[in-house]
Amino acid sequence: MKKTIESLDKEALNQVMNLLQDAYKKESRIYVCGNGGSASTASHLMNDFNKGLSYDQEKKWHVVSLNDNVATLMAISNDDSYDKVFSKQLEGNITKDDILLAISGSGNSKNIIEAVKEAQKVGAKVVGMTGYDGGKLYQMSDFNMHVPINDMQITEDIHLTFNHMMMSVFYKKVANEK
Repeated sequence: MKKTIESLDKEALNQVMNLLQDAYKKESRIYVCGNGGSASTASHLMNDFNKGLSYDQEKKWHVVSLNDNVATLMAISNDDSYDKVFSKQLEGNITKDDILLAISGSGNSKNIIEAVKEAQKVGAKVVGMTGYDGGKLYQMSDFNMHVPINDMQITEDIHLTFNHMMMSVFYKKVANEK
């Protein structure tokens, strides 16, 4: 695990943090999505930013988790396809000023790739959180937070650690601006 953590691209993490901070300043939306453990990380990130970082703040973060509304997920799955559960929610909502933060351990989940395509249609920036070799998501993303290990559980743990690191840094920045 130590070797994996040491191999993480710290510059890429800084770039993502700058992108997210810019979105915060512009009051843009940050859409997050994932499947399974990655869905849990997406929900956790939304909570940490919208509640943890926004609580008692005049200016709020605008993070939307695409995997949290079960009725919407089921309706799209039933009427279209599970491959479209995230892209259909982005359709007509995401703008060029927004960000899609897509989380996929393998980087090859079809519904994640479809969401990326939808975000790219409008020129939104895409951040990929991946593991293994990064898959298609790594190749399609504008920015990557990649965990170079062939272990889903460690990948998911480090993705959640990325979330907590970013939250901690942003929390300190906001506190220093007061």
